[in-house]
Amino acid sequence: MSINYPERPPVVAIHNLTKHYTEGSRSRLVLDNTNLEIQAGEFFVLLGKSGSGKSTFLNLLSGIDNPDFGQIMIDGQDIAGLNEKQRTLFRRDHIGIIFQFFNLIPTLTVLENITLPGELRGRPGLIEKRGRELLERVGLADRADDFPDKLSGGEQQRVAIARALLQEPMLVLADEPTGNLDEDTGKSVLALLLELTRDAGRTLVMATHNPEIVPLADRVCRIQESRILVTSNTRQSISSVQGNRG
Repeated sequence: MSINYPERPPVVAIHNLTKHYTEGSRSRLVLDNTNLEIQAGEFFVLLGKSGSGKSTFLNLLSGIDNPDFGQIMIDGQDIAGLNEKQRTLFRRDHIGIIFQFFNLIPTLTVLENITLPGELRGRPGLIEKRGRELLERVGLADRADDFPDKLSGGEQQRVAIARALLQEPMLVLADEPTGNLDEDTGKSVLALLLELTRDAGRTLVMATHNPEIVPLADRVCRIQESRILVTSNTRQSISSVQGNRG
């Protein structure tokens, strides 16, 4: 007798997502009525040239920005329906973000940079323990008391990865995380990021213009002309996930 287990709902479900930006007197369409789902534990890559809307897409998923129209369901919560304070709290508790330029605070030590998001929730002892554990995982246990300007670019990005994972987020967003690193350092940072997210079963959404990341992804999309196009990992097929207007 076989047992049919219910399918897990997607971590991210986007419905009719539309976003414009105003540039001077002109309005530019960035995303046009897009529908998309991202599954739990998936490594999802979004390719696109500079200015195509990759960062806008991640800003919408994180709640940093809000759409003109549509739903952004993350673990069943429509973050597009939240106010700014509610989106900030949701992002703090459920989403980790890794930026291209690290965004570390120069006046804080490595450990303080990592633990700052968690300290806002209290339990400083537990947060420091978690921060030191992550420093061990990213190979920087001996740099806890150093300041960011004493670290190389690759080391700073490892700190940023640890910071993003501190709260054990269900969703990790990475915006060109290797774009400011040399090729070898970028490869090692990417390998570390994949190891840490896959070990914990986290969903990783990465925006990049680097096609070398494609073979590592579970699914790859390309954003162009306000549309998100889904392609297989082997690039054998492309189909539009552009939603029908209605």
